[in-house]
Parts: sequence; C-alpha cells; structure tokens
Amino acid sequence: MTATLLRTAADLHARARTGRRAVVMTMGALHEGHATLIRTARKTAGPDGEVVVTVFVNPLQFGAGEDLDRYPRTLDADVELAGRSGADAVFAPSVDEVYPGGEPQVRVSAGPMGERLEGAARPGHFDGMLTVVAKLLHLTRPDVALYGQKDAQQLALIRRMVRDLNFGIEIVGVPTVREEDGLALSSRNRYLSPAERRTALALSQALFAGRDRHAAQEALRARAREVPASRARAEALSAIGESRAAADAHAVATTAGGPAAIRAAARLVLDEAARLDPPLQLDYLALVDPSDFTEIGDDFTGEAVLAVAARVGATRLIDNTPLTFGTFGDAS
Repeated sequence: MTATLLRTAADLHARARTGRRAVVMTMGALHEGHATLIRTARKTAGPDGEVVVTVFVNPLQFGAGEDLDRYPRTLDADVELAGRSGADAVFAPSVDEVYPGGEPQVRVSAGPMGERLEGAARPGHFDGMLTVVAKLLHLTRPDVALYGQKDAQQLALIRRMVRDLNFGIEIVGVPTVREEDGLALSSRNRYLSPAERRTALALSQALFAGRDRHAAQEALRARAREVPASRARAEALSAIGESRAAADAHAVATTAGGPAAIRAAARLVLDEAARLDPPLQLDYLALVDPSDFTEIGDDFTGEAVLAVAARVGATRLIDNTPLTFGTFGDAS
C-alpha cells in the first residue's frame, strides 16, 4: 500500500471521506513502534475508513538545550513505512502551515498534571505538546486518534484535554513496543552507542523488577485473604497444617509490600546501572495514579503506572509499565 504525501491542510480536507478517519501523530523517524500504531489504526478505521499519519517536529515542545536541531528527519522512509503499515496518507506540514502567524500567542495549558515528572524535568514541554496536538486534531479532523502508552503522561494529558475541552474525539492508547532485549522502541535509541545501549537496558529491567515484585505482592495478598476470620476456623485449618502458611503470607503481604517495595525493587536495578560505564543518570522513578500522575499511597487500588526517566550519555529516555492494584478481590 502506498501512502499519499500531503503538505497542506487544504489538500487533506479535499480528500473524500467515506468511513472513520483514524489519525496517528508522530514526529517522524518512524520505527516498528509507530508501525504498530498505524496497523492498529488500520483495524480501528476498518476497510472503508482512512488512516492519516502526521509527521511534524513541533518546536514548541523542545526546551532550551534539547535536541530540536538534532532530531532525526527521515520523511521519505517515513512515507514508505507508513504506507507499508496501512496508512492512506501522510500529512507532513511545514512549521508555517501549523503556526501561520509564528509562535502562537494562545496556547493550551497542561495544568497541574503537566508540571509533574516529565513536566518538572522539561518545563513548558506539555503546554507545547498539547497545543500542537489540539491544532493537529483540528487540521486532520479525525474520529479517533491513537497514541503510544510509552509516553504515558502525554497520553493521560491528551485524554484530559479532549475530555475537558469537549473535542468529541476517541483517544486510543496502544501498548509499548519493545526490542527483543526489552528496550522500549524510541526514535532517540539511534543516538545510543553500543555501550550506552547496554546501560539503557536498565530502564526496562528496573520496570520489570518492579512489576515482578508487584505480582508477587498481589499473589501474597490473595493468599492472605484466605486467613480465617475466627478462632474456630483457624483451629480447623491448623488441623490440616495451613494456618502457618496463611499467616506467613499475611505477614509478608502487609509488612514487606506496598508501593515502597515496588519502587525499591526497581531502584536497585537503577542504582546498579549508575555504576556502569557509561553510567545511567536517573531523572526520576515514580509509581503514580494515571489520572493525575501523583504518587500512590499504600491503600491504593486500581490502575497505576510505574514510570522512569534517565539519561545515558547525551540521550534522555523514558519508559513505564502499567500495574493494577487490588487484583486479589474483596474479602469473603
């Protein structure tokens, strides 16, 4: 399948529309993670729908000293990959097309959530991101837009903007795509030397360590729920030798677990990577509620995100994994 390259919104609006339009927004330098987004968009749009991939390196979301000029630009290869993955069109506007009056005087504010984690590390980044996403949603006029879960805070903010400002567009998150060794796919991975890439593996390894600790805790809590509620039941279980096992499970689940243990398991991996050559320089490790990206407490239940950001050499990388608290159910 060959994707049509479009440079202006007028050209895009002139296309006939019959079914749903699904949009995948990118900054180019497409890789298999983007291809997965496009293939998912193709399924979402259906055979009668249309998939549009945007390619635009947004200057508003790059801060001072960040890699705007160095960011890879590979439009010909991007159009080829997009078409091969199921896109009908690639919309690659110029800066003047997106910002015809220069830098916009009116911008979208990310609010308090946009000042945490990535927002604290990159002031103004999320205001710039939301501003261009809002403009591209208006320019492309989709029914549904798809974004990768690797940028979890970005996805949460886009969902919040679309809901708070009544965009009337469905937002779909697509799971993170990883290399065979676990490294999350990113356009910035190409900046890493072989030695830096080995160090960068600590990001995903830390998340997996935290995820494994979480799974063990949830299993122990499920076992703890089986501890008898009355002395008579305890004595009955003791007769068949189960009370000690239940008590041990309860002790581990309630005294050695919780969010702190998950963070500690992940932090251990990151601390080891800080001693490598080249070292990993941690920006943050956080276990947060995805509704507002605040740290969760010990009694939290529901969906959470374990997120990490770090630098290896001159390259800054982010990653995350979703976790669910309370999978063991209610007490009987």
